[in-house]
Amino acid sequence: MPTVYLHSPVTRSSFRSCIFALVWAFVALGVEPAMAREGVDVGGNSAFSKLVPAEEIEQSAAQQYAQMLAKADQQRALAGKEHPQLQRLRAIARRIIPYANEWNPRAKNWQWEVNLIGSKQINAFCMPGGKIAFYTGILDTLKLTDDEVAMVMGHEIAHALREHARERMGKTAATGLGANLLSQVLGLGQVGQTVTQYGAQLLTLKFSREDESEADLVGLELAARAGYDPRAGISLWRKMSAANKNAPPQWLSTHPAGETRIADMEAAMPQVVPLYNKAQKPSTK
Repeated sequence: MPTVYLHSPVTRSSFRSCIFALVWAFVALGVEPAMAREGVDVGGNSAFSKLVPAEEIEQSAAQQYAQMLAKADQQRALAGKEHPQLQRLRAIARRIIPYANEWNPRAKNWQWEVNLIGSKQINAFCMPGGKIAFYTGILDTLKLTDDEVAMVMGHEIAHALREHARERMGKTAATGLGANLLSQVLGLGQVGQTVTQYGAQLLTLKFSREDESEADLVGLELAARAGYDPRAGISLWRKMSAANKNAPPQWLSTHPAGETRIADMEAAMPQVVPLYNKAQKPSTK
């Protein structure tokens, strides 16, 4: 009978690999299945996001958002509630937000906010918990139509609904592979440290290209259901590309290449244009 070694040497790298395999198995058990539905199909939210408490991320986001608004107000860069562009943004948001709940049940309880900041930056974002901000640069420089604004807003809201920030922090917690990793996964006792450690990055968080592509598709659907033409996503991309031919604007810094993005949007049109057409029916009566 061959000898069985119960205490064979384990290298640090092999230990890390084993731990990560356990974490991956734990996460895989919680993967949310995709459901057959009308519209785009991007699968369920990543189970990695479950490794970090949503409440802590949303609380951190709310605090950072408030700090950002306070700073903008001090610099006289925060648009007042009577500003026509802010009113325009909030009107578009009111049409899109009702369709967010299907993508994330937590959205029902979010305290949605939309604000406009005076800056030449071609940028916009939606933080976890529904905290939306646009910079005047993206509206003025690109001269966006309402449909194009809805594409930007839908895209940014999609990041929050799909919990891409939470997913990224969950992956960080899972791949930290420190001595307390198993307690993080099994007891969640240490995972909150991830929010504290990385929460400061919420305002400038960079998503993966996969996240950006997913947000494009979900954003198209959200805007289409709200009655905005999803084909504006293609014209928006062309405006974005033309804004800076040598280097992409900040809003596009981690997005897929132009041709790939346009091709993905065109491929999704059969799923989203019918939703837009349905949304138009009440207004034709």
